[in-house]
Amino acid sequence: MTAAASRPASIVVVRHGETDWNIGRVIQGRTEVPLNARGLAQAAEAAELLRGLGAWSGVITSPLGRAVRTGGIIAEALGLAAGGVDPELLERDFGAAEGLRVDVAHARWPGLEVPGAETPAALAERGSRALARILREAPGSIVVAHGALMRSALTALGGTEAPRILNGEAWRLSAEAPGSPLGISRIGAPAEQHAV
Repeated sequence: MTAAASRPASIVVVRHGETDWNIGRVIQGRTEVPLNARGLAQAAEAAELLRGLGAWSGVITSPLGRAVRTGGIIAEALGLAAGGVDPELLERDFGAAEGLRVDVAHARWPGLEVPGAETPAALAERGSRALARILREAPGSIVVAHGALMRSALTALGGTEAPRILNGEAWRLSAEAPGSPLGISRIGAPAEQHAV
């Protein structure tokens, strides 16, 4: 067995860079909101964080623009193929809560159990399925997704409650062999963060 074959398969999952709605604590969900200047810088910082931490094979993103843009910046900085889009990486559909401040939405729908929105259980199942599939089928990928999806998926895959995921934050998922327990670890995040 070669050294490369004996290394665990891994991927890194990065939350997209900051938007103005993140600063305002407004629920974005599937609403298209562009990266702000800090978000663009966070994407570049994420690329620098990942440089040298692995032999990355490409970038896969959610279809939403803020994730695609973050992934494009990372891919360009690291000389990787960009443009792989996976619809299962979409952020949670928050339904009528999208566009509302987080505190207003929580007051109206405790626990964000919004009628007609994607349920937390469905989000966790979809997100964990997507990340496990990418780890299995495209090891070495950098995946760019969203905060609620990442937190739900990491919680489901790891069996313990994941913390709030910051903009530009990166997490590594690895498996020694197909079907083995996943290793999940936080790699890091850009130093400057707003309370989002």
